[in-house]
Amino acid sequence: MNKPAGAHLKLTWANKTNAHNGDNFLATLTLTNLSEHALPATGWAIYFNTCRKIKPETVSGDVLVTHVNGDFWSLEPKPEFGVVQSGETRTFDYEGLFWVISETDAPLGFYIVYDVGTPNAHMEVIGDPEIAEFATLEQRHRNANDKVAPSNAALTYEQNAGLSLLPADAISKITPTPLSYTAAAGEFLITKNTYIVHSADLANEAALLQASLHDVSGKTLQRAAITPAGAATIKLQIGAVNVSETLAPNEAYQLDVSPSGIVITGASAAGVCNGIQSLRQLLPVAAYLNPQAELAVGACKVVDAPRFAYRGMHLDVGRNFTSKETILRLLECMSLYKLNQFHFHLTDDEGWRLEIPSLPELTEIGSQRGYTADETDNLVPCFGSGGDVAGKAGSGFYSKADFIEILKYATARHIEVVPEIDVPGHARAAIKAMNVRYTRLMAEGREAEAKQYLLCDFNDASVYESVQLWHDNVICIAQESCYNFIETVLHDVKAMFVEAGAPFTTMHTGGDEVPHGAWEQSPICQAFMKEQGMTQIVELQNYFLARYRDLLKKYGLVFGGWEEIALVKKEVNGTHTHGPNPEFVNANFRPYVWNNVWGWGQEDFAYQLANAGYKTVLSNVTNLYFDLAYAKDPLEPGYYWGGFIETRGAFEFVPLDIFTTATVNLFGHELDKDNIASKVRLTPEGTKNIIGIQGQLWAENIRDRSRLEYLAMPRTIALAERAWAKDPAWTSIADAAARQAKIDADWNEFANRLGQRELPRLDGFPRAEGFGGYGYRIPLPGVKVEAGKLYANISAPGLAIRYTTDGSDPTPASALYTGPVAATATMKVAAFSSSNRRSRVVAV
Repeated sequence: MNKPAGAHLKLTWANKTNAHNGDNFLATLTLTNLSEHALPATGWAIYFNTCRKIKPETVSGDVLVTHVNGDFWSLEPKPEFGVVQSGETRTFDYEGLFWVISETDAPLGFYIVYDVGTPNAHMEVIGDPEIAEFATLEQRHRNANDKVAPSNAALTYEQNAGLSLLPADAISKITPTPLSYTAAAGEFLITKNTYIVHSADLANEAALLQASLHDVSGKTLQRAAITPAGAATIKLQIGAVNVSETLAPNEAYQLDVSPSGIVITGASAAGVCNGIQSLRQLLPVAAYLNPQAELAVGACKVVDAPRFAYRGMHLDVGRNFTSKETILRLLECMSLYKLNQFHFHLTDDEGWRLEIPSLPELTEIGSQRGYTADETDNLVPCFGSGGDVAGKAGSGFYSKADFIEILKYATARHIEVVPEIDVPGHARAAIKAMNVRYTRLMAEGREAEAKQYLLCDFNDASVYESVQLWHDNVICIAQESCYNFIETVLHDVKAMFVEAGAPFTTMHTGGDEVPHGAWEQSPICQAFMKEQGMTQIVELQNYFLARYRDLLKKYGLVFGGWEEIALVKKEVNGTHTHGPNPEFVNANFRPYVWNNVWGWGQEDFAYQLANAGYKTVLSNVTNLYFDLAYAKDPLEPGYYWGGFIETRGAFEFVPLDIFTTATVNLFGHELDKDNIASKVRLTPEGTKNIIGIQGQLWAENIRDRSRLEYLAMPRTIALAERAWAKDPAWTSIADAAARQAKIDADWNEFANRLGQRELPRLDGFPRAEGFGGYGYRIPLPGVKVEAGKLYANISAPGLAIRYTTDGSDPTPASALYTGPVAATATMKVAAFSSSNRRSRVVAV
């Protein structure tokens, strides 16, 4: 019997309303059979991913919807469903938990399996549904309590109203802002005859400078150990740099530009590298897009050093895979803005992305996602990766050679890679891979080897559900095979670092979001606890952490992890809360603290830990989670559980007093001032324990390179400003009105830097074969119509705004907006980069 091809089954999805039956939403999925063949009444199932939990009992249309695991669901016909004839449409209404206000919330990655459950089962890809517009306030607000205004052109105009185009000489030429920059008379001209002079110990930095100048000039400068007679030079050297306001004096540099030459002096090779990045920013911005044979650099003196020693960027490649080339582009941008730590989240429930030569199943099974009957060949799809195992986002891993190349690339730029192997939760990919290994070796009669790296208790009846809805993602930490596994991974990872010549100082263990209920009904865990005299699960978890700590100590590594590891549950005045765990203060443990969502009650966890003695990295969700949507707009990709983060949100982050710029909670309500006043502040000792800050890019919604770069930039530039530059002056202004005026003025200068210098530079950067400039988000223009005239503005002054009056979408040839114009009924407006990429179009 012929059946419809997946491509001939059209799906549309719509959110009908939020706040339905309480905090639920009501949605509709519509199936249309475009095939000439009928869809049978039985024998098939449609599979898909959705991050929003469906209430199966509410589904209409004679179908059964089942939660399989994680965000993976199935839809099957009930006996009364009947045949779907050619051209026929069926509609399925359902309720789901909480709300859906964005296209990101829609179910994705549909495929159909015919003859499901039989040897003849076969899969057809359907793909993503057509998503209906979120047109009403009931669709765009989470509930009646939601006071965050939906984004629109008029609101954007109002938010940009305080910005103005500044003259070029009023804008900092270097980002992040240096400690001191003093302009001088004249300029130095870099030509093909300019030499790079350096000692042997700066050969790496000289090569970086040589390649960077070639990118913007097309010329390869010669290098020399001593200055050739009469030659103009750029000299690189290590020497003393006089700075005091820094936690990383070894990264200090001095850059001297005069009409006769350039000298970069670094306190170390890393300092020289930082000086090179500042020199690159002094080059003509236009040369990045259109190389110039001669490069004029204005005479100046720069003395500079970073505020924080740890200036990080985190990237998750476990949830969705990111290509090696895209990683290298991100590292190049990090280097330009002097970020020096790359937190590489390599594993999670949904994927294991690093080849471990001793355990090939980790990538053979754990790095592949797609249609599967039993997960013995690959994992189930997640985040809309679909039924095709060859799908780019769901499947992929870094070979040993790939990883070594990434390590070498980062190390050359003085970026340290901090790998994360997430355990004991978030470990499903590893668990499933090791189960396949176990089954294969048992079938070969090799029982001891089969059990050597086993991560699960096959008789575990524990009932739990992780934040991401998994029911089987926690390692059994009471069996020795768990520690065999961890040490083998550590051994192989360290070998790759050694081969790459890269520093390996920190291992990030994840350690977060272990669901309540894990291990409670595991016979192995319960027997072990009884044997060890343990009465509480937390004791078992502390045992695991102590064992892991000992392994890391053996390898000379700092123990990194999310804050949960450093916190312990306690009861205060009858309320259950968390506080610093005294067991690990002196365990060389570095907490990365993310949870400061306004209104959740944990806003001061980072300061509590720092005050208790933990060397802490601030990873605050409310300002530094760059996978969150820029704005409350259904078309803006990204989650919003921690808020909406415009670039200004990252810019206004105050590391040592996050309460300075806190105004509203997650739903837009003013914060309780008394509650904020009661939160813990940093002590003088605690201040010393804040070692840096880090931006986070989680990958649930990163399905390709363009999405990653859109989410990363320009927010990462604001992160770099806060990680490197000293505290802005407004942090010490007590008067609220005066403080806000200074914040607005500082933001205007930084926004002009973005529009006039940083974004145009990224239009031609980084250069790589087959790639264009960096695909940052071009902000939408703000637009208002008043008294018959159209007014427009932009959050990055300097970007071009163009418009049309005939209803067509603007192009690079459309009229340039320079001031108010007569409004018509069919106007459209868009912003353009210097390379003529366009923002989304705003229709008026």
